[in-house]
Amino acid sequence: MGGETVPERSEAVLVESLVKRYGELIAVDGLSLRIARGEVLGLLGPNGSGKTTTINCLLQLLTYDRGEISVFGERMTATSYDIKRRIGVVPQDVAVFDELTVAQNVDAFCALYVRDRARRRRLVEEAIAFVELERFTGFRPSKLSGGLLRRLNIACGIAHAPELIILDEPTVAVDPQSRNAILEGIRRLNERGATIVYTSHYMEEVEQLCHRIVIMDAGRQVASGTADELKAMIGTGERIRAEVIAPVPLGEEALEHVRRLEHVRTASYQAPELVVECSPGAHNLSDVLGALTRAGVTCGRITSEPPTLNDVFLEITGRALRDEAA
Repeated sequence: MGGETVPERSEAVLVESLVKRYGELIAVDGLSLRIARGEVLGLLGPNGSGKTTTINCLLQLLTYDRGEISVFGERMTATSYDIKRRIGVVPQDVAVFDELTVAQNVDAFCALYVRDRARRRRLVEEAIAFVELERFTGFRPSKLSGGLLRRLNIACGIAHAPELIILDEPTVAVDPQSRNAILEGIRRLNERGATIVYTSHYMEEVEQLCHRIVIMDAGRQVASGTADELKAMIGTGERIRAEVIAPVPLGEEALEHVRRLEHVRTASYQAPELVVECSPGAHNLSDVLGALTRAGVTCGRITSEPPTLNDVFLEITGRALRDEAA
């Protein structure tokens, strides 16, 4: 799914010139954002970038100083209850009732939106099956593993079959099996027609899931596009890694042969590995290998890695997204 172009459709969400201040601090600074119906949008940003504030303004949990927000073509206000029933939220911090069982929790959240008992019973069963918690319906949250607890959190947020789903770091601190189950579930929600806003510190998830990615910093949108479009925006090309067999250690003269190449940005050596960071170029790998050969260097395993979303994030914001998770 990552990098696919979403056909033009009416917007699920339209944010125009949003400004939110806390005293002298401008948390969101004139942000405009469009999210198409059926799109999976990755919303990324370092801590303090304004993405959480933007989501809270979208949900009308915060008042804002200027701007307009529309959801499904209608202006969003604090009393837009009909629109709010069409939105599901899965917060980063697990929000369930410890004294209720899995089934009771999902029913309690669904009851906030769905009064008809027969319909609610069906929706609750579907949500529990969707996150594969059928064997745990009688368990209390304290008896669930971290991954199962995250799945319960998702079930509570989607039980009323919302059309717009906001998922904030849904895979934090879960085991690989639960992470895969959660990601597959998100794909299926989108295939069923849900529009999804997804935040994560795991770049591989964002690249797998999201049609489009928006990067925020200092309250503004600083980049937007598919994963491939964002990678093409930056000056970072491939990263070449070479296992140096001889001479060991690699001498400064050999390093200089590599550094003088046109598209080499940096070259560093820590035995036994040489790492070369390149700007975009058509023949970087062959150029580096040629320079090493001319310098009399013998190499073993050699790999070439394309730029990653984390490279994009680092170049645009000056920080690595994984560092922000700490």
